[in-house]
Amino acid sequence: MEEITMEKVSIFSEKISKVQMELAKDVVGQKDIIHNVIIAIIAGGNVLLEGVPGVGKTRLVRALGKTMSLPFSRIQFTPDLMPSDVTGTNVIEKDENGKLETKFRPGPIFSNLVLADEINRATPKTQSAMLEVMQEHKVTIGKSTYKIKEPFFVLATQNPIEQDGTYPLPEAQMDRFLFKLIVDYPTNQELMDIVKMTQITMAETAEAVINGTEILEMRTLASKVPVCDEVMMFAVNLVSNTHPALENCPASTKKYVKYGASPRAAQGLITAAKIRALMDGRYNVAYEDIEALAFPILRHRIKINYAAVNEKLSVDDVIAKIIKETK
Repeated sequence: MEEITMEKVSIFSEKISKVQMELAKDVVGQKDIIHNVIIAIIAGGNVLLEGVPGVGKTRLVRALGKTMSLPFSRIQFTPDLMPSDVTGTNVIEKDENGKLETKFRPGPIFSNLVLADEINRATPKTQSAMLEVMQEHKVTIGKSTYKIKEPFFVLATQNPIEQDGTYPLPEAQMDRFLFKLIVDYPTNQELMDIVKMTQITMAETAEAVINGTEILEMRTLASKVPVCDEVMMFAVNLVSNTHPALENCPASTKKYVKYGASPRAAQGLITAAKIRALMDGRYNVAYEDIEALAFPILRHRIKINYAAVNEKLSVDDVIAKIIKETK
C-alpha cells in the first residue's frame, strides 16, 4: 500500500480549502453544509438535503459543478414524472440508409452532479428507479446496462413544511444516502449578503479548482488513512447503541429509539471520517471525527418513538445522548 505522507495530506487539505473559498463567492454562509457535501462527493456518497425553498440548494450544486469542473443536471420531481424521464429510454430512429434501429437516449441522471429536487414528490416507482442508480451507479434498460461516469453524486432535496401530495421515502431507501443535512434559514446578516450578491448577478462566479480525475485520486488517498482499533470500535459501538433490542444498549436508546441504524452507518462513519481527517490536515482518524459525523450519518437512519416526541426531543437530541453514553 502506498504510504501517506504529510506532503500528500497538505496538498489534499489545500485543494479543499480552495474549493471552499470559491464556493464562498456564490453561497453565503452554510459552511457546515458545504463542508459535509464536499466530504460526501469525495466519499462517493449521496446527500439528502432538507430545507425550505429559496435557501440556495440549487445554487450550491451549480457552484460545485463549476469549482469541480463537473457536468451538472437538475431533475424536478413531480407526481407525473416517469422512471424513463430520469434514466432515459430506447427510441426507434432511422439510420442513414432509412432502416429502423433502436438507440438509447440517456436521461438527466447521466451527469456527474445531479440535483434531485423535491424527490419526495415523485411516485414510489420513480423514486425506486432513481435510488437504484444512486446505489449501483448504472442503468439497465431492457437487456442493456449503461454505467454512469465517475465521479457520480446525487444531492436530493425535500421540503420539510409542505407535505401534501408527497410520497415519503421508505426507511430502506433513506439508508442509501450517506448524509442527511438540514439547511437552516439564513441570519439577517447572511440574508443581506445574499440580496447584495444577487443584485450584482444571479450567475455563479466560482472558478474551477479541481476536476473529476483529482476527486477520484483524493478518494483513493482517503481510503488509505489508518484508523486505530479503539476509534473503529467507538464507531461500531455508536451504531450498535442505536438498537433498542440489543441487551447492552444505552438507557436513552431503550427510552427514545424505535429502531436503529444499519451497518451502512458504520461503513459511512469510517469512510467520511477519513476524508474529514485529511481535510483537517491530519492523516489519522480521531474520536472528534466520529462524533461530528454521527449526526448527518445517523439522523435519517434511526427513528425516535413517541416518548421522545412527547418530551419534544429531536433526532439530533437523541443522537447527542447516545454519543454521550457511548463514550
